[in-house]
Amino acid sequence: MYKLLSHNDLDGVGCGILAKLAFGQDVKVRYNSVSSLNREIEYFLENDSTDTFLLITDLSPNEENEKRLTSFYKEHGNIQLIDHHKTALHLNDYDWGYVVVEEEGSGKLTSATSLFYQYLVYHQHLEESDAIAEFVELVRQYDTWEWEKNQNHKAHSLNSLFFLVSIDEFELKMIERLRSSDHFDFDDFEKKLLGMEEDKIERYIRRKKREIVQALVGKFYAGVVYAESYHSEVGNELAKEHTHLDYIAILNMGGKRISFRTIRDDVDVSEIAGYYGGGGHQKASGSSMTEEAYKHFVLDTFHLEPLHEDAKRNRYNVKESEFGSLYQNRQEDIFLLSRKNEQWAIEKNDVKLEQTFSTYRECEHFLKRNYEAWLARDDVFVEYLINKVKKAES
Repeated sequence: MYKLLSHNDLDGVGCGILAKLAFGQDVKVRYNSVSSLNREIEYFLENDSTDTFLLITDLSPNEENEKRLTSFYKEHGNIQLIDHHKTALHLNDYDWGYVVVEEEGSGKLTSATSLFYQYLVYHQHLEESDAIAEFVELVRQYDTWEWEKNQNHKAHSLNSLFFLVSIDEFELKMIERLRSSDHFDFDDFEKKLLGMEEDKIERYIRRKKREIVQALVGKFYAGVVYAESYHSEVGNELAKEHTHLDYIAILNMGGKRISFRTIRDDVDVSEIAGYYGGGGHQKASGSSMTEEAYKHFVLDTFHLEPLHEDAKRNRYNVKESEFGSLYQNRQEDIFLLSRKNEQWAIEKNDVKLEQTFSTYRECEHFLKRNYEAWLARDDVFVEYLINKVKKAES
């Protein structure tokens, strides 16, 4: 008999699907949040028979349960943890732990589902198939954010479907499909449903773009927004919209949790989440709403005004223009970004700032971080040029 304790997201449930494909009625699967895992481990150690094999995927226990699992393993064996989070690498010190962040040789990021699939195939619990391999790869690409780099929208759609139906229904659909199909795909009804969901997500993101505020939290510039749903999509789009920000903090007040997202390679949000008692991936992590987190992201930011979006439909006032790019802020300051002697400089209200920058991107990031300015509309730019000409003639 097997018992699987896994995460309650797509990657964790992917492990549950593989377990049921491999073991059928001989496995009990329990999906957990990060906080509930330790209660499940304690229950297993106190109540389950010693001939039940415990599998833990996509989650890691606390320090006390590490000791308990080690004692149980020494006496009975029958424990295997499989994870892919950097914050769990220390579990490789235990005989029952197996944590791999990147595949050796290829450098490809792993997921719990991809590692568990390899484990089941290696131990001959599950036969390889194209359909299962395709499903596993979609889960892996979504969980590691490779789907965006590869423009693999099918992986994103799989996660959307996961949230559109119950876990039980999702499991049943996937198990039936992976058993009977040569390749993995969505059916016609699911494709229609996913199309409607994409429209809904776009509307939701547009609303959140009008609500995000900017705050300096420690040494990082964070974008802070309240959102109950679509955390990955919201975080990703806001990070692309506001590239000067180091990361996006998405506050779920009902769930008392914070999700952290970034698209930058020089920022590790798992370290930020770890500071508040959480963890996860370099570009996608989360934590509970601790008292300190509540102060940093709620109390200290609630009074702030939302960021203003750059003008979208300009023909003349565009970024990196040889005539200069005009920005403005709430204090009615006007900023002109222009290149002089191979360096980008900023004029604030016609007075040149002392800082210069080698690239437009660095120049704009400085401006947005320090002045929360946005690219002005064409009509503001034209009025600015007219006034410049009038001043020159007078």
